Amino acid sequence: MRLLPHRLDTARGVLCALLTALALVAAFLAAAPAAHADTQICDAYGTTTIQGRYVVQNNRWGTSAAQCITVTDSGFRINRADGSVATNGAPKSYPSVYNGCHYTNCSPGTALPARLDTISSAPTSISYGYVSDAVYDAAYDIWLDPTARKDGVNRTEIMVWFNKVGPVQPVGSQTGTATVAGRSWQVWSGSNGSNNVLSFVAPSAISSWNFDVMDFVQQAVSRQLASSNWYLTSVQAGFEPWQNGTGLAVTSFSSEIRTGGNGGGGGGGNGGGNPGGQTACSVTYATNVWTDGFTADVTVRNTGSAAVNGWQLGFTLPSGQRVTSAWNATVNPSSGTVTATALSHNAQLAPGGSQTFGFQGTYSGTFAAPGAFTLNGTACNTA
Repeated sequence: MRLLPHRLDTARGVLCALLTALALVAAFLAAAPAAHADTQICDAYGTTTIQGRYVVQNNRWGTSAAQCITVTDSGFRINRADGSVATNGAPKSYPSVYNGCHYTNCSPGTALPARLDTISSAPTSISYGYVSDAVYDAAYDIWLDPTARKDGVNRTEIMVWFNKVGPVQPVGSQTGTATVAGRSWQVWSGSNGSNNVLSFVAPSAISSWNFDVMDFVQQAVSRQLASSNWYLTSVQAGFEPWQNGTGLAVTSFSSEIRTGGNGGGGGGGNGGGNPGGQTACSVTYATNVWTDGFTADVTVRNTGSAAVNGWQLGFTLPSGQRVTSAWNATVNPSSGTVTATALSHNAQLAPGGSQTFGFQGTYSGTFAAPGAFTLNGTACNTA
């Protein structure tokens, strides 16, 4: 069929438009980044990085059975978890994502290790995906050591159990309860033979949470399981499975270490101590003692130049003493190394200001007062 001139022009225009559109599509496809494929790790100690700042590790150390994880842009999920181990012993693995250094493998650009008294806050967030057909805990690990260690086992491990399923429990024994970062926890303490372990177990499952790592670090300091001149070496979030574990997931993770200024206080506040461990507080401990019982009125004064927002006073009760009640603070646990935590109405300690709290207790043997006090991890003078 012979095309008339105006119809030929129309056909040429349509063809040109089509060729132009195809060229644009080709250019877009060439410029667009390739789709990201999730990475699978089945090697026992295999690792990779995500977001250019965190390390994800398979970390299968307690069994020879296969374990595989699929690493995503924001975390990982367990897609194979063969084998099982006895629930009265150690778990079979700890697949996790971390910021910091773990057996010489440091995450890209990390600020860790960092000395505790130089950390002003360490905000973090974590979201977990749980399953019901496994025995496991979901644990956020915080590692502390007297040195800026990048390899081997640290001296103290803090474990924050967001969830547990099945007949498993932390290392050691329960020593009491505590309120940390606005939540209530069971507190467990013990040793696994290689390091001290301080665990905080949530009474019910927590799926996601934003908090300050330093709130838990301060708990270790107040219990004399660390000191303000120690180092935070890594923070890790993952799972400890004993049986199965397929489907467990860390769906998101973030961690930031903020240094500079006064540190060690937790909660983003000033810890009452200065870098280098200079004393910035004083404590007056007045008692009224009778046979088998006593009361203590304790005044803590901020002698530093910066306000303390959310104070905690750590001290050790002599053997035989036990707290039975308290006022103007919560005191946990009831014996041994305890922490007095401010209430909402008296949480502020202005420079030169003071707060007073008290408690009643029982004792056996010869009565004595505590020998030392720390305000948010910094040693205080006694008046």
